[in-house]
Amino acid sequence: MSLFLEQGGERNELSSAQLKDGLFEALKALGPRRRVLVIPPDFSRYRSRAGELTTYAYEYYGEHLRAVLPALGTHSPVTAEQKDRMFCGVPHRLFHDHRWRKDVVRLGEVPADFIREQSEGKLDYSWPVEVNRHLVEGDFDLILSIGQVVPHEVAGMANYNKNILVGTGGPESIHRSHYLGAVYGMERIMGRADNPVRRVLNYAAEEFLAQLPIVYILTVIGTNPNGAVPHGLFIGDDAECFQKASNLSLRMNFTMLDRPIRKAVVYLDPGEFKSTWLGNKAIYRTRMALADGAELIILAPGVKEFGEDSTIDRLIRQFGYRGTPTTLSAVAQSAELQANLSAAAHLIHGSSEDRFSITLCPGGLTQQEVMSAGFRYQDIGRALSKFDPSTMKMGYNVVDGEEVFFVPNPGMGLWAHRDRFKD
Repeated sequence: MSLFLEQGGERNELSSAQLKDGLFEALKALGPRRRVLVIPPDFSRYRSRAGELTTYAYEYYGEHLRAVLPALGTHSPVTAEQKDRMFCGVPHRLFHDHRWRKDVVRLGEVPADFIREQSEGKLDYSWPVEVNRHLVEGDFDLILSIGQVVPHEVAGMANYNKNILVGTGGPESIHRSHYLGAVYGMERIMGRADNPVRRVLNYAAEEFLAQLPIVYILTVIGTNPNGAVPHGLFIGDDAECFQKASNLSLRMNFTMLDRPIRKAVVYLDPGEFKSTWLGNKAIYRTRMALADGAELIILAPGVKEFGEDSTIDRLIRQFGYRGTPTTLSAVAQSAELQANLSAAAHLIHGSSEDRFSITLCPGGLTQQEVMSAGFRYQDIGRALSKFDPSTMKMGYNVVDGEEVFFVPNPGMGLWAHRDRFKD
């Protein structure tokens, strides 16, 4: 078990050359490999620099890099245009789509007793360990799992073994892990590397992934006036690299505010956010910073659907974002929702629990669709004319005499005020 590379820091901005040199240094330490699989994130994590690192891995291994399997989870496949933009120079023929309902094999299961313990007695099911069959059947002598560590609504901190066990996971592993996080409480999880969902993932990895030659390549991304900038690169085959990356991410990506926000405006880049399944990060990542009775306005010019999976999209439309008690009651009564617990978890995550208001301004959903799902609605053109993302700065702004807190990309961090984040 090894940490092959630890590079960067809070005051360090890593150049592309430094990322490449650091990766090559670690790959050289691994020794020759002849059948390499790379598992990067999908395009919604474009700013992670995982695409760039995948390109460098292809440059290093050449014909020995046999396949690229984006960790889609339930997300849409990476399009040809997105591949060219994110994975510049990597041949399209190497890419495989992860079909989360069909392409998995079961390696074992985390016992129900452990899930019951982690859920504080609220859940009584085991957790199946499911991964894409390529990992097991591809005869790879190296699997590079690449991605960004950042505060996350389901796993506390994103990436590490989540990239494998959820990103290439199957229906039950995805549904049950999301539901565990929702039932335990996302505000008790976000920004914490140690939490019930992560403990389940670690249990599964220790028991069932040890035989696979997985090496984790983890980035930490900060922001400056010019955009997203890498501050850390950690490469290893155990939890040490994840812990180090998590520690740096909390310093770079977690903003603790001295007072709660009364009005927040969050912008969703249309190139990244097409659905509320992804775009509700605007809610997840700001909710602990919002005052009771606050107003959250989501500028979502690219949002045209609720779920990226047709079944989940339909369930979101049917049940809506109506709070934990209503959702738990719906789960108890609906067999289809019981069979799609990640949708139920998403409905809980996307609700304000009647504590603050949520106004969605989508480019591709009607007022009726938005309001039927439980949100307020505002026309996107009208909203953008008042809240121009190109002129507002990250943090507090004054718009028409009113103080507004602006977040240009919710996927890059977590915001909270001290009263709602005790530890």
